[in-house]
Amino acid sequence: MASVLFVCTGNICRSPMAQGVFEDLLRREDFNGEVSVDSAGTTAYHIGEPPDPRARRSAAERGVSLDSQRARRVTPEDCERFDYIVVMDEDNYRLVSDLCQDPTKVRLFMDFASEASSSEIPDPYYAGEEGFESALDMIEAASRGLLEDIRNRRPESSA
Repeated sequence: MASVLFVCTGNICRSPMAQGVFEDLLRREDFNGEVSVDSAGTTAYHIGEPPDPRARRSAAERGVSLDSQRARRVTPEDCERFDYIVVMDEDNYRLVSDLCQDPTKVRLFMDFASEASSSEIPDPYYAGEEGFESALDMIEAASRGLLEDIRNRRPESSA
């Protein structure tokens, strides 16, 4: 089983949206149970809080629920536990790479988007509703590429 951790700053906007979108994609692609998914933040500002109401609303409009998620902070143990540690921007990349003994597991999420115009998913916290919609568009594109990467690394099943 593969494991993916999505990381942003506070774990209330981008990474919970990425977790929800990716879990939804896994269900639709019949990968349920084959990939474990979680999210975390690089700061402790929002530990225990649900995702931002704007993130929940924007995701819900696309049929994705974030209601069961609560913010937590990324830990050194996460670096060992997860196969993919997927970060939203360069700041998070530096922080998480410094935390992990094996920084090769840490990747920018947009690295998985085939036609990305940006290497980062901007934090929508201060950008208004349109910022959340734009972030979700980028997350959906990168999620498809991440799933393809997981598929390509999956051992062939014997028939």
